Amino acid sequence: MQPQQVERNLSTTLDDCYMVNEPLGVVFIVGGWCSPVQMCLVPLVGAIAAGNCAILNPSEWTVYTAELLHRLIPLYLDTECFHVVLALKNDLPDIVELKFDHVFFTGTREDGNKIAQAAARTLTPVTLVLASKNPCYVDQHCDIVTTAQRIAWARFHNAGQSLVAPDYILCHKSVQVQLVQAMKCCLMQFYGSNSKESHKILWKSGKVAVGGQAIEAEKYIAPTILTDIVDTDLIMQQDVFGPVLPFLTVQNVDEAIAFINKQEKPLCVYAFSNDNKVISQLINETSSGSFCSNDCVLQSLMVTLPFGGVGTSGTEVSDLSVSPICVIRPMRSEPCL
Repeated sequence: MQPQQVERNLSTTLDDCYMVNEPLGVVFIVGGWCSPVQMCLVPLVGAIAAGNCAILNPSEWTVYTAELLHRLIPLYLDTECFHVVLALKNDLPDIVELKFDHVFFTGTREDGNKIAQAAARTLTPVTLVLASKNPCYVDQHCDIVTTAQRIAWARFHNAGQSLVAPDYILCHKSVQVQLVQAMKCCLMQFYGSNSKESHKILWKSGKVAVGGQAIEAEKYIAPTILTDIVDTDLIMQQDVFGPVLPFLTVQNVDEAIAFINKQEKPLCVYAFSNDNKVISQLINETSSGSFCSNDCVLQSLMVTLPFGGVGTSGTEVSDLSVSPICVIRPMRSEPCL
């Protein structure tokens, strides 16, 4: 927060030139139901650190988390500066129009569009963290066992409820056969073999290769892998915050890039390959909020990298010209017992 001196030119040699950081004012933070504590408190910490007041609105879908934050925040933070409101989704555009100094929204593209329109009427700056379908390309030249373990963890942890998890796999048919088998082994290690009846969206998309069991009353869906998927399938048209991973086959990296670029810009792009040229090509020829090679999710855990989307996946929290890239190599083989 200290003033930052800037370089002077000939006409300002004798002057004192510097930039001063000032708090924006009051920030309206709208949390999402996916990771409801994180998506509420992380933006709040940033707002407080920059000297702002804030009003926090947890997701209406996470009733118990919302009630907990509504009860706890006043016990620890100054109630003159920080409040928690329990507003419904349909009320949010009207609240935004009350004129804040910044709005931070996490949610769907449809709701984000409404928030952005409401904020535009008062020229309020907005940060949007929106859902997207994150592609993951798996090259023919990679360690299948390690790749399977890393993708399985990234897709299925937290019951698949993660903004940055890989949403679908793009790979050659021969790679799919090996990778599905390796992931089946991983899922047995991670979760065991207990399973029940399938969820309806699974029956409408491709073929269930692993898992597919569900107990609606218990809100349980087994870690599931789908094959024979095409881009018109229902699961490719919707954001799926669940433990389901579809496979689409491509002939090579060029076809994978073409497929990725036909879709809306994703929050993340992932790639697994031991060939640096393949990784570089994917970095240079795709656009996303972030990129990570030979692993998943890790780029979002690095506090030194900004986090956010691009296009329909949202707006960057920091510099709009920055796309965080996390290149991890080489892969280390980890046996699947």
